[in-house]
Amino acid sequence: MKSNAMIQTATALGTLVLAVLVLNPFRIWMPTMMAMALLAALFLAFCVFAVFVVREKAADERDEQHRTFAGRAAFLMGASLLVIAILIEDLKHSLDPWLVIVLIGMIVAKLAARFYSDYRL
Repeated sequence: MKSNAMIQTATALGTLVLAVLVLNPFRIWMPTMMAMALLAALFLAFCVFAVFVVREKAADERDEQHRTFAGRAAFLMGASLLVIAILIEDLKHSLDPWLVIVLIGMIVAKLAARFYSDYRL
């Protein structure tokens, strides 16, 4: 169980580092071949991370409660950041439609998972 948590944590941290590198906050490299390589690495890291999240199993009720809380916190943080980004972009009159699409996707996925767990499980 501990090794799975370590692998999942390492994968999540690797995904975060790659995401920051894709942003290129200090303009270290030109966004050409390096950006494409980083995007490919980010995509692969996220896929590996997603596999671990989907395959994780809770050992007991307390572990299930911790995982549920972590999922709620992550959803609320993601949705909050998207709403803030939508507000800022809209105030600048340059709203990127992808921000709204991602927020809608998160909400629809949350509702679908809730209905599935209520009626199927």
